[in-house]
Parts: sequence; structure tokens; C-alpha cells
Amino acid sequence: MTHIPQIKIPATYMRGGTSKGVFFRLQDLPAAAQVPGAARDKLLLRVIGSPDPYGAQIDGMGGATSSTSKTVILAKSSKPDHDVDYMFGQVSIDKAFVDWSGNCGNLTAAVGSFAISNGLIDAARVPQNGICTVRIWQVQIAKTIIAHVPMTNGAVQETGDFELDGVTFPAAEVQIEFLDPADEGDGSGSDANSMFPTGKLVDDLEVPGIGTFKATMINAGIPTIFVNADAIGYTGTELREAINADAEALKKFETIRAYGALRMGLIKDVSEAAKRQHTPKVAFVAPPKSYVASSGKQIQANDIDLNVRALSMGKLHHAMMGTAAVAIGTAAAIPGTLVNLAAGGTQRTAVRFGHPSGTLRVGAEAVEVNGEWVVKKAIMSRSARVLMEGTVRIPGDSF
Repeated sequence: MTHIPQIKIPATYMRGGTSKGVFFRLQDLPAAAQVPGAARDKLLLRVIGSPDPYGAQIDGMGGATSSTSKTVILAKSSKPDHDVDYMFGQVSIDKAFVDWSGNCGNLTAAVGSFAISNGLIDAARVPQNGICTVRIWQVQIAKTIIAHVPMTNGAVQETGDFELDGVTFPAAEVQIEFLDPADEGDGSGSDANSMFPTGKLVDDLEVPGIGTFKATMINAGIPTIFVNADAIGYTGTELREAINADAEALKKFETIRAYGALRMGLIKDVSEAAKRQHTPKVAFVAPPKSYVASSGKQIQANDIDLNVRALSMGKLHHAMMGTAAVAIGTAAAIPGTLVNLAAGGTQRTAVRFGHPSGTLRVGAEAVEVNGEWVVKKAIMSRSARVLMEGTVRIPGDSF
């Protein structure tokens, strides 16, 4: 009986923020996978272990959650005044597709570190000690992201005392700037490319079979649909199990997401939502209220500005997606949005919100120009660390 041997592909397994993913240099991929298309998607699916009808990704590098079923491809940038081109693929767990429609804000924290350590940054721009500023071009959303990566003795500093709720151990702080985060589009070429695609800060979103809800639908960081927690029967202090163990709740959120995507112009028919799980996100907000985080940590109402819970790839996220945090910070900075109202209704340049694992602070500055809101920058701190590096193996006929 003949058999196909496995091939080896240089790869690095990294944590970035509250996510993990497999990182590749574009030049290290097999030739057929160095260009977008079926071969690349099949390769990444096999690396992660999808599609898996068991939902466990046992035969791959994935961790069977939206936070751990991720891939990143990096190359020296072809864009002027940028160091590295960054492509993110969200791999479906149980279906045979890779969603390229958005960015991963958490893994963005690891992009600069990987680029420095893997020779993708001009050596003259990398200090022996101090901060290395890495200029990232996020290919799918066509936006610039700046990562400030600490360096010690010529190497990326990964250890430190910066604590991030949702991550067990402290590490070195990496500050991330998302420049002009609004109007990011969605990778689909749709016309839904304004910050508020419905033209309103708060709209009435009609969801057949469920009801009509007030919603803020925003393109910033990642297309996101915000609704009030109490309008859908929640308090905003829920942990993962309260949502993810409830099949009817998950179905309801997916329906809201689908009709929100349609209203935002991201899809032309609600049936298309099933094929783009990564975007848009759906989140629910509430005024500050004390709760116990998943780690057992007590979160006090007076330590936060509001509570936010968000779903990713059909499940409540264990913490908060980095791109959704950009959406939260941006919406909080604009008076009148549901996020801003939940946080007290005043104009602000930063917000600290509660999520299932704890709290997160994100800053954004918004100004009104000719009746339109403009956000030039959103800032947050994350951390990143190499977990394993070497080669990943997949059967040679996988792609």
C-alpha cells in the first residue's frame, strides 16, 4: 500500500493577547500556498485540524475555540513606509473554510515580535535596547497598525510584569496603535464602508422571529453590532457557560448577527452569514455592575465604565477580541451610541470595560468633522509570547 509522506513547513506557535495562532512567513509556505486560493486554505485547514465534526481539532494545532483556531501569514511589506504585510485567517472549526474577512486584534500583538525575530524588519530599524516601532500593513482591511515592541540585548523581550485579564501569566507590554480604525471595510468589497453604515448612531434592527432592538452598527476595528443587554434578556455580567451552554441563545445571537450583517450591507442575503463567521461581531452592553470573573476575580462596578460581552465564531468570547475592543473604544468616544450611553453618555477618550475574564482599557479619540464622526487612532496594550517554534507537519497531499 502506498502512502503520502508528511511535509515540514517552518512555523511558530504564538500567543498574542488572549488568542493563540500558527504564524508563517509567506516565503516558507509551499509555492501553491504562497498565493490566495484553495491550496492555501486547504493547507491552513489541515494545519489547524479542520473541519472536525467532533469539534475538538485533535489532529491539528487548533484549540477548538475561536481564540485558538487562527493562522497568520507575514511577509516583508510591499507597501511604502511599512515593514511587514500581515494576513489573518480565521479557521472554521467544523466547516471547511478559512474566513479572510477581518483582522485579529489580539494576534496583532504578536505580529511585530514575529517580524523582528524572523528577519522581516530592516536590521537598521531594530534597536539593541528600547522600543522597536513596527509598521504593519493589515492587508485584508487595508489599514496601518503600529506595534511598539520592547527589545533587550538585541532580542524581543517577552517576559515582564504586564498583566492582561484572560491571560494567566504576566509578560512584556506591547502597545498597539490602530490608525484610522473606522471605515475598515470587511474584505468583501462591499459598499458598507462608512463608520456607521446605516447612517445612524443608533438604529432599529428588526430581527424576524425575535424582535426589534436598538442597535449601534459600526465599522471600526471590525464590523460590530452592539445591542443593549436588557433588551435581549441579559445583564451584561454573564460568563461563557451562561451563553455557550444554551443552544437557543446561540441561535438567537446568530440570527441577530445575520440580520445585522444584512443591514450593514456586508451581505446581500441572510443565508450568506453562515459562510462568514468571523465578521460582523455581535456584542451586548450594559451599565457598570459588579460580578465575579471567570478566574474568580471580583470586578467592582466602580472600577469599570460599562460591561460588554461579545460573541466570536458563534460562541461567547472568554475575554474580548482585540478588534472588538477597538470598536468598543471608538463607539464609547462618540456621544449617543449604545456603548457611550452604557458608559454614562459623556464624551471620553478612553474606556475601561468589564468582560468575562476581567477588565480591559482602550483609548480612542473622536472628532466631529462636517457632521461626520472621525476617529484617527485607537490604542490598547497587549502582550505576546512565542510558545513553540520549528516546523509544523501535514500530509503532503493535504492541499
